[in-house]
Amino acid sequence: MGIGIFILISLVKTAIAVFVLLTAVAYSVWLERKVVGHMQNRWGPTRVGPFGLLQPLADGIKFILKEDLTPPYVNKTLYIAAPMIAVVCALTSIAVIPIGNWITIGGVSTPLEITDLNIGLLIILGVTSMGVYGIALAGWSSNSKYSLLGSLRASAQMVSYEIALGLSLIGVLIGSGSFSLRAIVDAQAGTYFGFIPRWNIFQGQFVAFFIYLMAAFAETNRVPFDLPEAETELVAGYHTEYSAMKFAMFFMAEYANMITVSCVASLLFLGGWHGWVFGPPILQAVLPIFWFVLRVLAFLFLYIWIRGTLPRFRYDQLMNFGWRFLFPLAIANLVITALIVALKS
Repeated sequence: MGIGIFILISLVKTAIAVFVLLTAVAYSVWLERKVVGHMQNRWGPTRVGPFGLLQPLADGIKFILKEDLTPPYVNKTLYIAAPMIAVVCALTSIAVIPIGNWITIGGVSTPLEITDLNIGLLIILGVTSMGVYGIALAGWSSNSKYSLLGSLRASAQMVSYEIALGLSLIGVLIGSGSFSLRAIVDAQAGTYFGFIPRWNIFQGQFVAFFIYLMAAFAETNRVPFDLPEAETELVAGYHTEYSAMKFAMFFMAEYANMITVSCVASLLFLGGWHGWVFGPPILQAVLPIFWFVLRVLAFLFLYIWIRGTLPRFRYDQLMNFGWRFLFPLAIANLVITALIVALKS
């Protein structure tokens, strides 16, 4: 493959990935409002378009047309940079997430992700962890006690749960022997006894899956771990002083991170795109992507379902749960997984 063709394919894949992710972010908000509305015996968005499907477009126009106020007492450089850091970190991680097998177009084979790296999981963990700088800078630069308390909570929460999240993934890495997301998915191909999928969740990693889910909820500041933006205590947390598109950028980052952790959960624990494949070649090419998207949607629905059912933790309960329960459980799971792998070998 020539360098020109490679660059062209990479640019096309990047444009498609960014468009799909931003569209998914917009309609994740629509889905959340619809599902929570039905859980509360309401209809949710119904006015803009059929079934309210154009509501995300209306919201985007509203944010663009809102007056963008910058308080006079803020550190303007960091105040403006903070939402940009959050969004860039959230969008960058999608570059290494595969959504299916390699495809061939015009005699050129290409992976179904922007770039196929053998350290993809490390890239995601590193880039998503950098997003905490956007939150911390937003709170500090706003020169507001509510914003500062919210950003300090977010920083402590993300650092605390990042450890448990990382430890929960090491068991999967030990089993697959690679940091490559594609290699981890390939290791889950096939079935036991002809009908039980060889997903990692069925290969002794159920506890790791539970730890990952709990840590992912805390990492993305979602209910019941949404302490950084607890309205009853901190007004709106670290984005109290933000308005218009800068305010919207933090929400874009939050929902993009939700989609990212849902994709990673599907790839690491639920077999990624593996599933029943049948029919003509075109259907066989589309079905793996369908199975992957279906699993990601299931995780997003779980996020929304929990938001509509569980109350928020107190901050001391949040820290106790992370350090006194999840962290020791992650260590125990890692030790047991290592012993089992050593005995097998």
